[in-house]
Amino acid sequence: MYYTNIYLKSKVILKGGTLFLFSRTAMTIMKWLQIVLQICVLYAFTFTGDVIQRAFHIPIPGSIIGLLLLLACLLLHIVPVIFVKDGASFLLSILPLLFIPSMAGVVNYPSLLSATGAVLAAIVVVSTIATIAAAGLMSQFLENRADKRKEKKACKALSSQS
Repeated sequence: MYYTNIYLKSKVILKGGTLFLFSRTAMTIMKWLQIVLQICVLYAFTFTGDVIQRAFHIPIPGSIIGLLLLLACLLLHIVPVIFVKDGASFLLSILPLLFIPSMAGVVNYPSLLSATGAVLAAIVVVSTIATIAAAGLMSQFLENRADKRKEKKACKALSSQS
């Protein structure tokens, strides 16, 4: 149970009848530590995938194998989502920064952009729009399917009670 003291800007956590008082700074440090540890968990999966790829000479990148391992562990509930959620959210929030160096490198080669620049820009725009549309449609489809399942469960629960 959490109780927040607005005036002291601290958090009181009740565990086993004992009260723990954490300052706002301590909570911020704990949150960043949690994010760092979760990124380490994600890196461990990537590293494991890389080791598997090198050991068995699989023609799939090790990072993809690591992502598949992570997906399997999440689906089988070996690794709870809470163990990687904040770290993954942080990495996704800084993802655009990772593309800046590659885009800056393209500027050094104007010959690439002069002849085919408009075609490349059009391809990027169209593929981005297609990706956004496909992701939106898929998420709507999955959400509707989940809602229908919930409705069926609720109907079954109501019919079994009467």
